[in-house]
Amino acid sequence: MRRRDFLSGAIGASLTLNAAAAPLMQEAPATPSKLKILVLGGTGFIGPPTVRYAVERGHEVTIFSRGRSRSDVPGVRHMIGDRNNDLSALKGHHWDVVIDNNARDYRWVKLSTDLLKDSTEHYVFISTISAYAAETFSTGYALVDNPYSGPQISASSSLAQPPDGFEMGQELSYGPSKALAEKLVRAAFPGRATVVRPGFIVGPGDPSDRFTYWPARIDTGGEILVPGDGTDQIQIVDVRDLMEFTVRLAESSTFGDFNGVGPSSPLSMAEMIYGIRAVTSSRVQFSWVPISFLRGVDIRPYVDMPIWIPGDPLSSVDNSLAVDAGLTFRPLAVTAADTLAWHKERPEQERRKLRIGIDAKREKEVLRAWHESTA
Repeated sequence: MRRRDFLSGAIGASLTLNAAAAPLMQEAPATPSKLKILVLGGTGFIGPPTVRYAVERGHEVTIFSRGRSRSDVPGVRHMIGDRNNDLSALKGHHWDVVIDNNARDYRWVKLSTDLLKDSTEHYVFISTISAYAAETFSTGYALVDNPYSGPQISASSSLAQPPDGFEMGQELSYGPSKALAEKLVRAAFPGRATVVRPGFIVGPGDPSDRFTYWPARIDTGGEILVPGDGTDQIQIVDVRDLMEFTVRLAESSTFGDFNGVGPSSPLSMAEMIYGIRAVTSSRVQFSWVPISFLRGVDIRPYVDMPIWIPGDPLSSVDNSLAVDAGLTFRPLAVTAADTLAWHKERPEQERRKLRIGIDAKREKEVLRAWHESTA
């Protein structure tokens, strides 16, 4: 399975000048200038942290959505429509910045950029690292057998292309669709576009359960199946870190392409697992099971063992440009503790049946077979 198949304020600066050469300049205020911000999709997973942070920073925020859910942030304006075919509510308005964080389809971006290019100064598009051409190299355990041997993926690496014979208006798979959407944004906002490419976005509120599986499972306790030898690299970013960074890019009118991945330094699977272990007092026993055995019993990377994709070039993407531009990271323990606290407040059905990850019965079967094979 392919990763893309699942992956549905400006800092004030002060200048010290020679008093004899120029008058003393006052330090820039810490609070950014107020912006009119339009958030396309502000009620899902990444929308609410964007909206909350922007409001906290003093900005005037408008949300455009289908109206099926509402923002819990007071003072936010709501506009109702549909990105497929009804943007009429946006006509006749002006915004300083648009933050487009829910465009899964390049056709949505075509409609919004055509409409807003003359009424908005800055377009910020949340893309994905699945837009890189490296996404097409290999999948699943094939990554282990045929590891990527090219350079580390950076913000300037090649992007995925539509298949031969593609015509505008046709449906595209997730990665190429995002890559084409980036092209449309840059064409409509030349020199005024910002693209942020995240990987695994995690934290409280994540409906995918990709990261949530691990805090929830570790908190349950007992013997826990964990994949590989612990050295496989992992990249995750807390949704609040990602979207606060995005708002600050908007405040500072910072244009260009950035990989919104974390953390700041390489993170191994073992470091992630033991970091999560630190936020719970449950009695646990981790059983690290080799890739060769997991392959033989059909335990799938990412699907049964969330976040884990051994050998994946998209698990070691260069984020240096984003860090230089101000992307910061909460400690893993904070993300894990907040995710676990949120998970415990979910409805019982959601807590009992996560959307991803091996179920308890199957986990016990695999662990039993592993122990028998090593006896």
